[in-house]
Amino acid sequence: MSFWIYCIGFIAQAFFSARIIIQWVMSERAHRTVSPAAFWICSLAGSWLLFLYGWLRDDFSILLGQILAYYVYMWNLKMKGVKIAAPVRIVLLLTPVAAVAAMVLRGAGFAEALFRNEQIPLPLLLLGSMGQLIFSLRFVYQWYSSVRRGESVLPAGFWLMSLVGSGMIILYALFRLDPVLILGQSVGFAAYVRNLFIGKKHNS
Repeated sequence: MSFWIYCIGFIAQAFFSARIIIQWVMSERAHRTVSPAAFWICSLAGSWLLFLYGWLRDDFSILLGQILAYYVYMWNLKMKGVKIAAPVRIVLLLTPVAAVAAMVLRGAGFAEALFRNEQIPLPLLLLGSMGQLIFSLRFVYQWYSSVRRGESVLPAGFWLMSLVGSGMIILYALFRLDPVLILGQSVGFAAYVRNLFIGKKHNS
């Protein structure tokens, strides 16, 4: 695989790792789980790049994960009062739409490339997709919890889903020998556990 494709993937994971470290440090200081704006800025930047990485690798599970969480990141930034310049906002909003349109236009060729990829057997594809689905649905859960509370929050269920989804993705990545996914998911694992303890301690 091209060196530059790996670079895109590693930069994306650097953003995801940075968001976890930032959120973890700020939660330790506050003695409760917090949802800082920097977490969502890094999430959006990493997601955009990882979406590109998944597309270049013809990896459906990665694409699925980014499509599901992408707009939740933007919603949280809006809740945090973060302003995005109009040209950048248009590009961000249209990127998933353009990608989905390209998938549809490729039709059978796209399905052949993704679902019948000789490098990714169907059972492995299902494992990776399920992990990405759980990992991405945590943001749907986060969005629902935030709407109910009227503010951007990261509830305990978010961290539980993070652990389960991350574990499945790491397993998928080990089979795929994908250093980008292995490194990215491994960094966050300890932070997910720690946030659960911080949240439990704060609520007790």
